[in-house]
Amino acid sequence: MNAPTAAFAPEHDSTHPDTTAMATQTTLLNPRFYTTDFDEMDAIDVTPVRADWDKLIAQMKSDPNKGHFKKTADWDQIDWDGMEPGLRAEFIDFLVSSCTAEFSGCVLYKEMKRRGNNPDICELFSYMSRDEARHAGFINDALREAGIAVNLGFLTKAKKYTYFRPKFIYYATYLSEKIGYARYITIFRHLEAHPEHRFHPIFKWFREWCNDEFSHGEAFALLMRTDPRLTSGVNVWWIKFFLTAVYSTMWVRDHARPEFHKALGVDIAWYDQEVFRKTSAIARQIFPIEIDIDHPRWIPTLERLERAFVDMDAARQRGGIGGAVGRIVAGARAGLAFAGLYTIPARRNTPPASVRLEPSY
Repeated sequence: MNAPTAAFAPEHDSTHPDTTAMATQTTLLNPRFYTTDFDEMDAIDVTPVRADWDKLIAQMKSDPNKGHFKKTADWDQIDWDGMEPGLRAEFIDFLVSSCTAEFSGCVLYKEMKRRGNNPDICELFSYMSRDEARHAGFINDALREAGIAVNLGFLTKAKKYTYFRPKFIYYATYLSEKIGYARYITIFRHLEAHPEHRFHPIFKWFREWCNDEFSHGEAFALLMRTDPRLTSGVNVWWIKFFLTAVYSTMWVRDHARPEFHKALGVDIAWYDQEVFRKTSAIARQIFPIEIDIDHPRWIPTLERLERAFVDMDAARQRGGIGGAVGRIVAGARAGLAFAGLYTIPARRNTPPASVRLEPSY
């Protein structure tokens, strides 16, 4: 388990207080650190999905990406100082956010393994924490080249932790892993066709990388399949909530990075809808519903949500009584927009008998 150990090691001269502060922030849009009821998770019995479970664990144990997260001759040298300032700021924000999200998974999975006694669950989370540590470390190496790496050791102590019940961990983390796959593979395929837009070498590593994300999502799909109640009854409303929250957060966050997406040569609305479409298709393996992203209210309401967050941020920067009032008003608008998204009728699905999928995009 060398990779997780390295990820938890204190950083030294190449860390930067600004990027560490960015990673430490807890807002509606920033990646969070989670904790949960580890005893409940340790009690999971994977007998109902044993055949698929053993195949997935064997695949993870074989560690197909063991040698992938290393710089090779394909790693081009980047002139960080010569990068256009707006792009540089947004790309750093993208890398810090991605590093924090990956490291969040590492911390959660490592803690699950540490506290557990269930051999099936402990083995799964040992492999997943290994993978996420590699991902976070690789991103941090890219930041280190610019002299602005995140102090991951400090982050584990300074970052606030959010408690989620295990079922909420399943929904949120499953979607995080699957949408991560969809995001990475969509960027990879786009740059494969348009290499002139590949402004940083890290994008060359996305194909194998996103396959880790895919297999992690497979694990959570199997965990959910061990208890039919997790995807039926009132929990369908929770599934819809997390689908809406994850999709809308991605929309707002991506639209805050116009220079980053311009450099990639992608229209943000197209990119987000394409990622939503891939994620929705994949999630049919386990969820009985999906968001209707073609509904006439979908994009206009996302745009209202985005404007509310822009105004909320402007009010925060303005400060004072006027800023406080502005934040409240913008927050109320954001809440109404989210409610509008949530009330869009969902499409119904009948998940297959076996949830296992292989990456195909």
